[in-house]
This record gives sequence, structure tokens and C-alpha cells, in this order.
Amino acid sequence: MLYAILCYASEDVVCGWSKEQDEAVMADLAAVQEKYARAGKLGPVARLLPTTAATTLRKVKGESVVIDGPFAETKEQFLGFYTLDCADLDEAVAFAKELSTVNPSGGSYEIRPVGVINPTGSHNFQAG
Repeated sequence: MLYAILCYASEDVVCGWSKEQDEAVMADLAAVQEKYARAGKLGPVARLLPTTAATTLRKVKGESVVIDGPFAETKEQFLGFYTLDCADLDEAVAFAKELSTVNPSGGSYEIRPVGVINPTGSHNFQAG
């Protein structure tokens, strides 16, 4: 089953890291990812730019309105995601726990099954 591991943390904390600290955290996260990538279980991974770079399209009275910034004010922001092909939820939780262990942001990981609409029923995470 495919799972999305959604990463939430305070942008103020993460964007406040020094370049060296950010590189160290990313290296630690990459080490966790590598184990799953070698097993062919890791799909797309993305780190999003800050919400200050976001644009939101919202329907207002039937009209599409484009606004700058995120859609809601929150204490934690959606900062990125992982896609993982797991045998079950326990394996997805184990991956998120490993990420959490090396991530000092104090944020959270939302683990959500992915419903894929794909007529061929195939996916290949090892494509380069």
C-alpha cells in the first residue's frame, strides 16, 4: 500500500536554522531515506519552500480568486512529504518514527494511505 508521510513543523524554527544545521538535518534525513530507497520502497520526496512563497486559489461566491500565501494561519506548516510503498501501516509508522528521531524541528508526521488512480495499476519507485 502506498502511504504519504506529510511533514509539519514551525517554519520559524526550521527557517531559523543555520546553513550548517540545515545541512546536517537534511543529511540525517537522507540516511533514513536511503535505507528505504535501496529497498525500492521510497517514492517521490519533496521539501516545500516557505509559505511566504505560496499562492492559494480559492472559490469565493463561485469565482476563482488567487491570493498570496497559505490558506490558513497555523502553528505548524506543511513543509514537505514522502511517498512510501509499505506492507502495512506499521511499516509506515516505523519510517515516520525514524524520521522523527533525527529531525530536531519538533514537528509532526501525518501518515495517510494514498488512493492511486492508475489504470495500469503499476508504480515503479526505482525509475531514475
